[in-house]
Formats: sequence, C-alpha cells, structure tokens
Amino acid sequence: MLGIKSLAPGKTGVLVLVLILLVCILLARNSHTLMRFMVGQEINLKTANFNEIQTTHFRIKYLPVDEAYIDLIAASVEDAYSSVSSVFGEEPAGLTTVVVYPDSTSLAKSFGWDKDEKAMGVYWGGTIRILSPGVWASGPDITQQFMEEGPIVHEFTHLMVDETTAGNYNRWWTEGIAQYIEKKITGFEFADPFASGRKFEYYKLDELGKNFDSKDQQIAYWESLKVVEYIADEYGEESLFDILSSLGYRYSLSQAIEKDLKIDFRTFEQNFYCSLEN
Repeated sequence: MLGIKSLAPGKTGVLVLVLILLVCILLARNSHTLMRFMVGQEINLKTANFNEIQTTHFRIKYLPVDEAYIDLIAASVEDAYSSVSSVFGEEPAGLTTVVVYPDSTSLAKSFGWDKDEKAMGVYWGGTIRILSPGVWASGPDITQQFMEEGPIVHEFTHLMVDETTAGNYNRWWTEGIAQYIEKKITGFEFADPFASGRKFEYYKLDELGKNFDSKDQQIAYWESLKVVEYIADEYGEESLFDILSSLGYRYSLSQAIEKDLKIDFRTFEQNFYCSLEN
C-alpha cells in the first residue's frame, strides 16, 4: 500500500473552502485581475463547443462555419501584436483569447446586447471578440481589406491600454488611443461627422467621461481621436504613453494630464476646445 496520508473525513471540504477563500482574497486585492479572471471563465464556459487553435501569442476560438478564415485571422492577430506592441514598447502577459462570432446576432448576444447592435469587434476583460470577416469582407483583396479595415489593431490596442493602466481609464481615452494607433498603423479613420455639412458641435470632456455611450457616437469617437491627436501634436507622442503609465499608478486622467503635460487641466481643456474651433 502506498504511504499516502489521507485527510480525516469531513476536513477535505473545509480545506477546499479555505483555499477558495484565499484565492478570492488574493484576486480581490486587484479588482482588475479578478474581473479579467471572471470574464475569462465566462468565455471558456460559453465557447466550450468552439474549435480552437493557438498561435504564438493568441488562442483563437471559432465555429466550423468560419474555418476558411482562421489562417487570415491568425496572421492578422500576430501582425497586430507585433505592430501595436512595438508602438507601446511593451507586450501583454500570456496568451490573449480571440473569439470569432459568425454573425452580428451571436456577437451581440455574447454581451447581452440588443440583437440589432452592430459591431465588428469588442474588447472586454482581456478577451477580444470579433465578427467573422465572412460577414463584411469580400472580393479578391479580402486579406488586405481585413488587415486594413478589420477590428484587430483597434481591439488589441484596447487590450494594451487595459494592461498598461491596470484598468484605470475611461471610455473616451481608450477610444481615442485605439483610433490613434489604428490610424498610425493601418491608415484607417472613421468618417468626419461634419464632412457633409452637419452643424459643428463637440462635448465637454467631463460629459464624455461620464456619459460617452449616451452621446452621439460619431461625434464622441471623432472628438476622442482629436484630443489624443492634439496631445501628440502639442506635447509629443511620447506624452501619450507617459499619461498611460501614470494611469497605471492610479492617477486620475486629469491628474495624469496635469502631471505629464505640466499644465492645469482646465487650461488644457480650454486650449483643446480652442483648437477645435479654429
């Protein structure tokens, strides 16, 4: 008989509960880590019937209907990893999960959104979810189209912002950074909401910070990019990464801007608004 000392009956369950409690305490010290852990577990549960492949830096989950696009997606995510990480000067830890959804309805359902909600890609809690290129890309140049217009660079940039700041950011900031990096790498930019003669308007940054998703999304995204471009133009691109670093040390965005741009936040706001009006 092997010399294994068994736990006394009744004590095993107590030990398991203690271990679970200790794990929860350790994770709770960093709510960002806990949230990403929980999202990862939810994804694993909801995609248990998906196929999966691994690349050097990614775990890609998909349904058989999208088998034909997996090589394209794999090449795209690795290309985005190299390009975006190079801009940030750092790499994320571990493998990143990418889930491919065959239609807009299933992508929306994965977030509990209304079925009519449209998105090409979403980043949340360490996981990137994308709409299959089979839904929106077509023609002989589908590879180039997916590389340049697809959501991978944008969503991977969101992941890098999340990693760098440990989750300490607001919506307009991460959307501005994601658009800025995407434009820098792929050249893609959303259409100017005022190009067709629409009356010019913009939001106060406090409004964007509190109610980004309830604002006109064309204007909100456009203005987010404009703020980031203004900072890069006036203070140098490196200042963007200084601010991201400060956010990682738990500064608020206004505090980080004051610290790294060496300007009062209200003065910064007014200067930015003047730049939009001129």
